[in-house]
Amino acid sequence: MAAEVAGAVEIRGALARLRRTTGLPIAFGGLVEAGRPQMRISELSGTNTMSLRSLAVTSGNGLGGKAVALARPCAVTDYSVSRQISHEYDIPVAVEGIRSVLAVPVVVRRRVRGVLYGALRTAQPLGDRTLGAAVAAARDVEQALVVQDEARGLLVAARPEPAVVPDPGAAWEQVREAHAALRALAPRLADPGLRAELLAACGLLTAPVPAAETVLAPRELDVLSWVAAGATNAAVAERLGLRPETVKGYLRSAMRKLGAHTRGEAVSAARRTGLLP
Repeated sequence: MAAEVAGAVEIRGALARLRRTTGLPIAFGGLVEAGRPQMRISELSGTNTMSLRSLAVTSGNGLGGKAVALARPCAVTDYSVSRQISHEYDIPVAVEGIRSVLAVPVVVRRRVRGVLYGALRTAQPLGDRTLGAAVAAARDVEQALVVQDEARGLLVAARPEPAVVPDPGAAWEQVREAHAALRALAPRLADPGLRAELLAACGLLTAPVPAAETVLAPRELDVLSWVAAGATNAAVAERLGLRPETVKGYLRSAMRKLGAHTRGEAVSAARRTGLLP
């Protein structure tokens, strides 16, 4: 359920960008339902009616179903008379007054996860610029879903296996790497709820910090997390999308707050205060 909510947030944001960049008056879309050959329209932007709300579109049927089946963008100039698609959904489309429509699939790891639609109430061709903007909006959703998938995978990997008794040293290294990776992913999540959940999970991997102890800024902690996992400044910069000089600045600031003179001392001090696992 959390994944569906987060995905819906990304779809909603993409529809707003699609209308803003193309000038299309109508945009709508939704996610493919897990384990079923259909997508459900859940997000509407610019519509006058609720005729499309919760409409289940079967793979292969209509314009959106065709986009799902082919895993590529599709468009028609006049929906009701087009011979390029089947017409199971003519009534809700007509109620909304839609004529020209494009449908762009959201494809993650070769699997269609959703569809974005853009539409006009007049029958006229939708040009390459409009189609390109719709494809770009779909790519944004794809990237966001990849980040969410990676975050959930890391959360699962970070959970302890009660039936397995691993080597303590190796187990802690795995926890530290997971902590650093989770913190690096958090800023890339557009959904504030999922981002907060991810940061809360990071907190579970560390000991409670007494109120009087040193408090590091989020980016200082991000940098120190990767340093604790053994990453060089250059590697930290690449993982966090920062410049190496910026990483050095955050590291120096963290060392100063922790009263440390070396990277190793800073990591040790952060672990003693519970800031790092």
